[in-house]
Amino acid sequence: MASQLTFQMETIQNGAVSLVPEIDGTRLTELVADFEAGFSDSPTGGYGGIVPQHFKFGDLSKYYLGLDDHQWPAPGEVWLLGCECGEVGCWPLSAHVAVTEEMVVWSGFKQPYRTKRDYSRLGPFEFTRSQYDAAVQAAIAEMPDDQTTFDSHRSELRDSDGNLLTEEQARERYDRPFSDRQPDDQ
Repeated sequence: MASQLTFQMETIQNGAVSLVPEIDGTRLTELVADFEAGFSDSPTGGYGGIVPQHFKFGDLSKYYLGLDDHQWPAPGEVWLLGCECGEVGCWPLSAHVAVTEEMVVWSGFKQPYRTKRDYSRLGPFEFTRSQYDAAVQAAIAEMPDDQTTFDSHRSELRDSDGNLLTEEQARERYDRPFSDRQPDDQ
């Protein structure tokens, strides 16, 4: 049976809006935190929604389908959650997204900084394509116009210590691929 997708919007630091997916009425942040509680390493949880104003997700209707050739983290994959601090690259949760005319499926969840974790029992989550598309469009329509795209001039991006990032620092941080980052699998 197909799940129902909705999105909750939360206002975070500096008035930016984050999008948190809900599956059958349960926030994905809660589902993942409960799942990760079974791992022996830490941290677990600590996720928030993605913040379109803080990162170049592009057209969100294409992003959530994994259809953009320049998709982050890769075509066919989506960052469904980022760090609770508002920076997606700080602590992202990605999933493979498979799309047909009738269905959208999230599977193959990954946490790039915990590569030894096995997320194979999380999901898959299946949605009818029409309901999925409608949920994404409803979220986009509900967002304030100035919140749907990355704006390095209006957005105050901060590092993990709370220091304000310059535009150059933000672009360097967000524009490099994950292969340049080091996982923390201790």
